[in-house]
Amino acid sequence: MIRKIEEVAKQAGEVIREGYRKDFGIEYKTNKSDLVTEIDKRSEKLIMDFIKKEFPGHGILSEESGSFDKNAEYIWVIDPLDGTTNFAHGLPIFSVSIGVQRKGETIAGVVYDVMRDVVYSAEKGSGAFENGKRIFVSKNADLEQSLLVTGFPYNIKSNPHHVIERFNAFLFEARAVRRLGSAAIDFCYVASGIFDGFWEVILNPWDIAAGKLIVEEAGGRVTDFKGNEISIFSKQILATNGIVHEKMERILQRFQD
Repeated sequence: MIRKIEEVAKQAGEVIREGYRKDFGIEYKTNKSDLVTEIDKRSEKLIMDFIKKEFPGHGILSEESGSFDKNAEYIWVIDPLDGTTNFAHGLPIFSVSIGVQRKGETIAGVVYDVMRDVVYSAEKGSGAFENGKRIFVSKNADLEQSLLVTGFPYNIKSNPHHVIERFNAFLFEARAVRRLGSAAIDFCYVASGIFDGFWEVILNPWDIAAGKLIVEEAGGRVTDFKGNEISIFSKQILATNGIVHEKMERILQRFQD
């Protein structure tokens, strides 16, 4: 199954590359910061058509089209273009994210870093890979030497979960903090040792499903801000190399939700 997931993710990526920096339609969802383009929809259609043909008994949970056959044993959790705002502005940081769950447990995940042509993949219990090469999280134990990444929710103006205060705190505690605009890529860069930690709030299942598994299979840890286990429906995400995890938890817990 993992080879088929990689195959369709790359096919969707080709649709996205073909549309990059071209004229395309843009619509707004919740507000003018929350975009969807016709390229998102083309990518989603390609993936959904593939699933319906190759795995007709499987369910689908997708960002743009919602849920189909949500009681199926297998559910594909899809973000056809993670980083739509980047894509719409011509910033080449965006991805295709596909996770597959069986009875509520993620068993396979693929994130295709489109413009770098890099496939991140993992199967439950089999390790994490970057273009077929095994990857591992960093070994850094010093938060002051850590490179971290985060993202902001679309309702940033209301400052949910004290996102601004938490961001400011890490600016003073870490070497640097980045904000790339694709949560799926953030997870994968933790898995490959580029980032030492990633935190974010109000993500969606399609942002989390593949990336969480890839980090864990690379030897990392993914919890909420208090160290509790999470599901793909959780709204607080902390993903790290495992070594700086508790240090990041302590900073996040300075601010009570």
